[in-house]
Amino acid sequence: MAEIPKAQGSDPMNWDDRFKNNETPWERPGLHPAITHWIEAGEFQAGESGIIPGCGRAPELFRLASLGVHMTGIDLSQTAIDWQNQHLESSGLTAKLQTANVLKYQPDTRLDFVSEQTFLCAIPPNLRESYEAAAHRWLKPGGRFYALFMQKDERGGPPYGCSLNAMHQLFPASRWIWPEESAFTAHPHPRLDGKPELAGILIRK
Repeated sequence: MAEIPKAQGSDPMNWDDRFKNNETPWERPGLHPAITHWIEAGEFQAGESGIIPGCGRAPELFRLASLGVHMTGIDLSQTAIDWQNQHLESSGLTAKLQTANVLKYQPDTRLDFVSEQTFLCAIPPNLRESYEAAAHRWLKPGGRFYALFMQKDERGGPPYGCSLNAMHQLFPASRWIWPEESAFTAHPHPRLDGKPELAGILIRK
């Protein structure tokens, strides 16, 4: 996860301590249902390359690696990266893992997809344009951005709300192909008072 301000006060949130102390309410139990749906729909192919920005302890990285996808996971938390390494190694799987600032990361070659987890709703809104630029830079033309847009009416965060209107401005049609709004599916978060995430696939132009 990116280092971002706390909901109250100006001290930065220490994501590594949050993982060490298991203070991680953004984590879902098991795979995200949208990822499960996309896997069953054949969205991910062996030999493709993908990234989970702010991967934390997301089990999706392990699951996608098990499909033969060349996965990259980036996070500021060394504790989370160590957790990912242990789970991969215990199953004989590999992925590229790095403790780093996601917004400054640059892959050696362009990727087939970005799997958005809880990164976009975790960073302050004033960093969103940097994230959009990074995702666009990472992806090949025609690459997929598997979006999970947090829907939240309350101010502040994290998590910060990601309304579709705001997301259309952030991911403009000049740079991204959007699905029809009806193609988005809502997935209430069981640990965040049922706040829904809208799942959909954007295509990089």
